[in-house]
Amino acid sequence: MRVTVVVPTYNERENLPVAVERLTALPVPDLHVLVVDDNSPDGTGEVADKLAAELPNTVSVLHRTEKDGLGRAYIAGITQALEEGADVVIQMDADLSHPAEVIPAMLEQLSAPEVGVVLGSRYVPGGSTAEEWKWYRKALSAWANFYVNLILRLGVKDATAGFKAWKAPTLRDIDVASIRSNGYSFQVEMNYRAIKKGHRIAEVPIRFEERTIGASKMSLKVQLESALMPWKLLFGRSV
Repeated sequence: MRVTVVVPTYNERENLPVAVERLTALPVPDLHVLVVDDNSPDGTGEVADKLAAELPNTVSVLHRTEKDGLGRAYIAGITQALEEGADVVIQMDADLSHPAEVIPAMLEQLSAPEVGVVLGSRYVPGGSTAEEWKWYRKALSAWANFYVNLILRLGVKDATAGFKAWKAPTLRDIDVASIRSNGYSFQVEMNYRAIKKGHRIAEVPIRFEERTIGASKMSLKVQLESALMPWKLLFGRSV
């Protein structure tokens, strides 16, 4: 079973080597890492190329010429992973907030026939958010999940999770290449499409860590899009 971890990067030159080291240390046969770099000005793309040269059978790099959002980067990476024959595609941030060591547990859950995607969840029993998070950030995250589930009734605890393991047939079924949303609302739209297509979403607990190097990519534009997206999905409007 070919497992491809898609890791979008923008200015993550310090974090990327650590993320790759953690992934390649996992007891997961035929695991591949696809770095999707959005022309990072800090040289992340060059770091990724060096890692690919050192680990040619494990790491590859997709260079994009513009930074046009997390959703677009993931779509490009997922599309390439499917074209290269991935059986499972994992979405994982490069900032070390997602614990790579949970991936074997995610793959075990994904092996159930009815499960189409597994979320690394902060809000199921055993899951948690970073202690460094301020109270208002924790409140905002909890509110976002309540808000999304209230509107779309996804039935999951962590609707905005960005750490996911997908079966390839599920990604093809939801036609991931046609998703137009971006930023964090991209995660919600993918979940919504999976539910609408009859795929079950499972969750495994994770501890979400705060990045220690680099800056968050959460902008006001991303927050506004995320607030509007559930309503657009509910009423079937073009996004």
